[in-house]
Amino acid sequence: MRSLPPLDLHAHIDAGIEASELVALQASVFAVTRSLDEASLALRRADPTTVWGVGCHPGLVGAQKSFATERFAELIESTPFVGEIGLDGKSRVPMETQVATFRSILEVLGRKPRISTIHSYAARDRVVAALADIRPRGAVLHWWLGGPDETDRAVGLGCYFSVNASMLKRLDLLKSIPLERILTETDHPFGDRGSKSIHRPGAVGDVERSLAELYGLPVEAVRRQLWQNLRSLTLEVGVGAKLPQEFRRHLAAA
Repeated sequence: MRSLPPLDLHAHIDAGIEASELVALQASVFAVTRSLDEASLALRRADPTTVWGVGCHPGLVGAQKSFATERFAELIESTPFVGEIGLDGKSRVPMETQVATFRSILEVLGRKPRISTIHSYAARDRVVAALADIRPRGAVLHWWLGGPDETDRAVGLGCYFSVNASMLKRLDLLKSIPLERILTETDHPFGDRGSKSIHRPGAVGDVERSLAELYGLPVEAVRRQLWQNLRSLTLEVGVGAKLPQEFRRHLAAA
């Protein structure tokens, strides 16, 4: 049976990094961007083990001010992945600006679905409400900290959840998410600060071990399940052909 690499659905990586450094991670990584300008640079790359996304971070004033729906729609033509997008209740960006940007993005994704990793810090109810209203396919709630009712509603909307080391203190939350909807992330260099593993993209070993203990499964079985979850998400969204060949091989092996 083919060995599968660690899966990191949300990491921040400098778009100017040497290609060899990404391969050396020995992991399959989805790299988010925080602005359309950053995304336009990242999408010039063709890395076998990294998928680069198109993002507009809700916490960055400049990224929100410069967002243009038409440019976003053009950029996502060349990638299966969108991130980091969403809402942030503690951001200096006015909430009405964030909501306008987020809804514009979701409306584009309603027409052109992508795997999309979504920020919801201190704005979970607004994020879930927008998803319920527009219903895009491919939504992944990253570093989700919702309560039982919010989580149940997000599960009912078909959302997936990417789990990092900082979420391991919330076993009550993890137990409320079906294993078939879970993916792993580092959110490097933010979400892995409390990790017992080395701090770098793709280092999700402690999350895998915690999930294995929680569900009473071998770590290898958990990793295979994570890849099966990604395969289900990819089929649902219909973006498999846009993934690097190495990713497609892993999905087939899962």
